[in-house]
Amino acid sequence: MAAQGSYPDDGRTVDTMGKDLERLKQRIPLLEYLQRHHWTGHQVSARSEFVGLCPLHEENQPSFYVNAQKNLFYCHGCARGGDLIRFVELSRQLSFCQSVAYLEEELAPSNQLLHHTAAFYQLELRRYPEGIEYVAQRGVHDPHLIEELGIGYARGGNLRPHLQNLGYSLERLLEAGLIGPQGLDAFCRRVIFPCRHQDRIVNLYGRSIGSAFPHRLLPRSKGGLFAWESVRQFRDVILVEGLFDLAVLWQAGFRNTTCAIGTHLTPMQLVQLRENPDRCVYIAFDQDENQAGQNAADALLPCLDQTGLHVRIVSLPAGHDPNSYFVAGATAHDFDHLLEEAPSL
Repeated sequence: MAAQGSYPDDGRTVDTMGKDLERLKQRIPLLEYLQRHHWTGHQVSARSEFVGLCPLHEENQPSFYVNAQKNLFYCHGCARGGDLIRFVELSRQLSFCQSVAYLEEELAPSNQLLHHTAAFYQLELRRYPEGIEYVAQRGVHDPHLIEELGIGYARGGNLRPHLQNLGYSLERLLEAGLIGPQGLDAFCRRVIFPCRHQDRIVNLYGRSIGSAFPHRLLPRSKGGLFAWESVRQFRDVILVEGLFDLAVLWQAGFRNTTCAIGTHLTPMQLVQLRENPDRCVYIAFDQDENQAGQNAADALLPCLDQTGLHVRIVSLPAGHDPNSYFVAGATAHDFDHLLEEAPSL
């Protein structure tokens, strides 16, 4: 592996370049990068370690291990290992400097494009009343919270000319999934929540306000737990299904609420939850008539139990999720009572 000193002389010190590299590896966690490139790993016991088939050589038995906390990999089959940059070197047959440039290129354009898209949708929320009216119907009224969460509105039909005026090609918008094959906006008549990971936007979630399928994400990783950078400070965490559930709970003062955007937790999200081994996770999923939310919570229990976390199931009134519970008139005191009554499992 080339040394840091092989960088061209651009006025930075070796120490500064080392810090830049560490920031780069933190912005693209190794496990997320591998999953984004279709690697499948299975968690090894309760540790933050995953094993799967090695993407660097052909094999029939999994021998490729990833330590999500240390951001390192090692394959017992081909005896190669290292960090994210080393993996890119080996998998793409690039030099050290070429690998760094490749990762910066992969990260920067996408991050900037999604940032411009989310900012545009935030402006659109103020321009078209149907978006803000829907947000209000879902019980979210605090303008500061709406701004903090970056909530926007996609009217549909006007994103493409806006982004092309900023210099993005149609091919880039198609590649990102913002525009469909027919040239139409992927998000149309949807309230938008930007999904962030370490202060960068990694995906966009759209909730339909009309008859279209309710949920939509861009065809890329949904990232870690929603707003994890602010929630991770809490020992006890409330886990909900939807982002409007999170919004009304934050509005009511439950800032320790996070969301996996659905009921399935990715390996990265499980690792995030177990950063604090003493953490208690309150699962507040939908109380559906078809038992879907309850069944999802039950299915999640073994995964959380393996990590050693304390788990409690919050029993909402029948037919309610946290969002509809507050819209129906519940108070923070009412929800506090549900948390207190939640049985420990």
